[in-house]
Amino acid sequence: MKEFSHKILAILMAFVVLISTTSFAVTKHFCGGTLVDIAFFDEVSTCGMENQKTSSNSISGCSIVKKDCCNDVQLLIEGQDELQLQVDKISFEQQVFIASFVYTYINLFEGLDKNVSSFEEYKPPLVVRQIFKIDETYLI
Repeated sequence: MKEFSHKILAILMAFVVLISTTSFAVTKHFCGGTLVDIAFFDEVSTCGMENQKTSSNSISGCSIVKKDCCNDVQLLIEGQDELQLQVDKISFEQQVFIASFVYTYINLFEGLDKNVSSFEEYKPPLVVRQIFKIDETYLI
């Protein structure tokens, strides 16, 4: 059970690191104040009204352009970039600490294969007389 919970915790921590370092964008398309489409990784599909224009009057040379009622909103979620480790800049004190930590951690588990108890080598004392029978004292 303990090993299983450690594995689950390790997997969850890996997902937390993965999610916190991933960047992605959410794009929303609104048409007239109404949400039409949401896209996470792709381009958002449009409703087709953003390209709609009124016809131009070719005789007078003026054209009337209708105001666009559609707009796109993009929400950009940036991940962390601070997780880069610089291993090439370790000081001498840090090297000594890492070496001593690894050495003590490896030697921590040596010799723990069997339980050693000190009383197994000694014999129990010989009982010559039963003192509670001689004094006739009994606990009731």
